[in-house]
Amino acid sequence: MIQTHYRACHLCEAICGLKIETQGEEILSIKGDPDDPLSRGHICPKAVALQDIHEDPDRLRYPVRRVTGKDGEQEWKEISWEEALDSTAEALMRSYREHGVDSIGVYLGNPSVHNYGMLTHQNYLFRWLRSKNRFSATSVDQLPHHLTSLWLFGHKSLFPIPDIDRSDYFLMLGANPIASNGSIWTVPDVKKRIKDLTGRGGKLVVIDPRRTETAELASEHLSIVPGSDALFLAALLSTIFDEGLSDVKGLSDFTSGLDEVASAVAAFTPEHAEKHCGIDASTIRRIAREFAAADAAICYGRMGVSTQIFGGLCQWLIQIINIATGNLDKEGGSMFTLPAVDQVPRTGPGGFDRHRSRVRDLPEFDRELPASAMAEEITTPGDGQIRVMFTGAGNPVLSTPNGRALDDALSQLDFMVSLDPYINETTRHADIILPPTSPLEHDHYDIAFHINALRNTTRFNPPVFEPEADKLHDWEIFTALGERVAAALGEEPKEPVAPHDMIDVGLQFGPYGKDTKYDLSLQKLRDNPSGIDLGELKPMLPGRLMTADKKIHCATPQALGDLHRLASTFGDTPTEALRLIGRRHVRSNNSWMHNYRRLVKGKTRDQLMVHPDDLTALQLKDGGQALLRSRSGEVTVTLLATDAVMPGVVSLPHGYGHNRQGIRMKTAAKHAGVSCNDVTDANYLDELSGNAAVNGVPVELAAIA
Repeated sequence: MIQTHYRACHLCEAICGLKIETQGEEILSIKGDPDDPLSRGHICPKAVALQDIHEDPDRLRYPVRRVTGKDGEQEWKEISWEEALDSTAEALMRSYREHGVDSIGVYLGNPSVHNYGMLTHQNYLFRWLRSKNRFSATSVDQLPHHLTSLWLFGHKSLFPIPDIDRSDYFLMLGANPIASNGSIWTVPDVKKRIKDLTGRGGKLVVIDPRRTETAELASEHLSIVPGSDALFLAALLSTIFDEGLSDVKGLSDFTSGLDEVASAVAAFTPEHAEKHCGIDASTIRRIAREFAAADAAICYGRMGVSTQIFGGLCQWLIQIINIATGNLDKEGGSMFTLPAVDQVPRTGPGGFDRHRSRVRDLPEFDRELPASAMAEEITTPGDGQIRVMFTGAGNPVLSTPNGRALDDALSQLDFMVSLDPYINETTRHADIILPPTSPLEHDHYDIAFHINALRNTTRFNPPVFEPEADKLHDWEIFTALGERVAAALGEEPKEPVAPHDMIDVGLQFGPYGKDTKYDLSLQKLRDNPSGIDLGELKPMLPGRLMTADKKIHCATPQALGDLHRLASTFGDTPTEALRLIGRRHVRSNNSWMHNYRRLVKGKTRDQLMVHPDDLTALQLKDGGQALLRSRSGEVTVTLLATDAVMPGVVSLPHGYGHNRQGIRMKTAAKHAGVSCNDVTDANYLDELSGNAAVNGVPVELAAIA
């Protein structure tokens, strides 16, 4: 019998609705769900790869232990869940008792937020293991967004979302939503939305060192020297204040500190920015005037501005621009969501710099240290040295700076356990791997991404396939480990509650629950498998603010202080250096998407993009190979001549490097490429936030001797 299942694709932030047809255990088709109120039938190529993931022979189905064979080679032995969980809990407790809780390190990767069981049940284990050595993909990605939201709006998850469907002017920096489907912005079918914006006479201005897929659709694309975006933004803001273009409109009653900001940015003139960023002063002034004059405008920046040495300052300046022009909390500007399961009032706001890393004295955010510090915290002796590592749904050897150093550090651990379905470049170091069920074998609710969506919607979907009795969901793995650790500590374990029951409570007691016209519950979502539309984003301030006095204090001391670093970094003389930036492809968000044939087919995508003028100057040839060097290391790259990157800039995609020994990902190994993070620098950070600076890295390109 053919069955139709409804589902949200979990492979990127767009959470597009799907209709999946099956017959028995066979997937017949995966198509967009036209009744999904958010995605409206749109899907990208990633959605159909859900079949590849489910059927992948490389995906682990049962726990494995790494053992040394008779020939001295490392082998993987399948073991029972009881042995795997007992051994893991024993290793965690042994290190805890002998070396203290900080001897246990934790790293959680990007896919963690795409699976609600990972979010709801981590605490079942880690409430007993409150190590200061916690890390995640946050600090190689969106940490500046969280920090800005904490400082200005009072909560780490209060992200202003671009209301593109009602906007007139969109200034976009370092973002490529055509490839990413939005990032800290859940925006399925973004191509149509951009075309609608420009079709109604609106303007999209893209600031990026590369002519991206999004820039191709823009009204205007301006190339910018990587790492100089904060100068450009400060010059825009200086112009807005200097020419009297600031008008906070309805924000005035609960906004303060803009006069201090105006004084602080006054010296950052367009003429000064022009020397360093490659955009002339008259253009900077024109953009400032256009932005301020628009009926509804958005300033938005993403990876290109977040993951650089001024990432935190960039995100703060972006929001100050939105505030100073009255475009925050305004239809067509940057607005806040009100999700059905609203985590903002139910979770802690986050904090910053409450403790620091042992070796390099780097600040924590939300009880996590910068991922760039991981290797040194493993290899440097002393109290608090990491001796045991727990990784969950992450591959930091490929996704964090100086991956080779981390690769070497992981081999020195006393014990490592990974909650992961693959033997990849990171988990190959694990002693035990605990594989969760396939994504299609568990139910699904998007806790994280409804808070980033350009429209308020909600949906819950049951599993497509029922897992076998001897398989465990990730939340069950956390629960089982937590029970064992609690017992070893003589404590009562936390009573387990299934994730879907948590969602039911969140729905019923949320903003659209029992006492509203929507009367949401889990059962109501089950009865509406395509989801329920909760309406457009609406102005919500000051009520939505989580600051103590319900006000936005714009004169953030830390950000104002960082303006001094900006000024000293960019003096009167421009620096000349080749700069490395990353790039993204719609089929390839991260390293974990390279083992699926539907996502790696087509043209090769792992070359180093170089401007033809730079190739000529370096006496290199299109299609040839060269050495890409940085302070941290070097890799051999294949060159791709293109004027899509500006002169002085080279671009290498993230997530490749599947050529290390011992991985079990056959398709990825056939498309190995090189890891850009073998040349990014763990010491090259945003000093304000601690976020990794993997864009704008100084590099050299040389012929192979």
